[in-house]
Amino acid sequence: MTAFHVMAGADHTFTRPAIRKIGIADLVDALRMGLDDFSEKPSHYVFLCLMYPIAGIALAIWSTDQNLLPLLFPLMSGFALLGPLAAIGLYEISRRREKELDTSWSHAFDVRFSPALPSIIVAGLMLFGLFIVWLFVAQSIYFIHFGDGVPPTLSSFVSSVLTTREGMAMMLWGNLIGFLFALVALATTVVTFQLLLDRDVGVVAAVDASIRATLTNPVPIAVWGLIVTALLVIGTIPIFAGLAVVMPVLGHASWHLYRKLIVTGN
Repeated sequence: MTAFHVMAGADHTFTRPAIRKIGIADLVDALRMGLDDFSEKPSHYVFLCLMYPIAGIALAIWSTDQNLLPLLFPLMSGFALLGPLAAIGLYEISRRREKELDTSWSHAFDVRFSPALPSIIVAGLMLFGLFIVWLFVAQSIYFIHFGDGVPPTLSSFVSSVLTTREGMAMMLWGNLIGFLFALVALATTVVTFQLLLDRDVGVVAAVDASIRATLTNPVPIAVWGLIVTALLVIGTIPIFAGLAVVMPVLGHASWHLYRKLIVTGN
């Protein structure tokens, strides 16, 4: 049965897994291994990950119809904050492949049987809370520069952002503050969900491990964040369709990055 572990793991002790130092070559190797996982059954994973481009298109349409154009970019960029949680089924597939178990796409939903499910839910709520705060902050940045008026069309909104002093200032502050949110999300979740799925250590221990992994490997983790951002941007270009490939590859690669960062069995 699952149990609610936040401060401590299943054995009621606070575990601090040992962290390895890695290099840029390890990031490349993690991506290669992620691509190998994807290549095993690409049609299954593309089917499983169609939710990402569909969600992206739905967000774009919803924000336009509801006169929420100022939140279009924050919604799309903030959606990436939820990536570590959205990819948890892919972590499970990679975990099963390591153990030479069946890797049919349906096993991505086996996460619901994990003993750490309550802890995973808590970590997911934490990440979702960060996403909501980002939307409030982004909306405040817009109001500061443009007031509470809503642009009538997408083209007028884009024009006002790209051709006015207020728009340039909004983009500058939005990107700077958005970078800080992305940094917090990366540092606190780079191995959190993978560790909880692999070992029921508790939410606090998992987040602590992510932060220590980031502090131990600041340059590789920063480069990893840039790689993820670049690939996500590339995946959104053809009306988000590329995310059906980019997301599973990144999800699998993130599992292998976890294996490189955390000492197994420690």
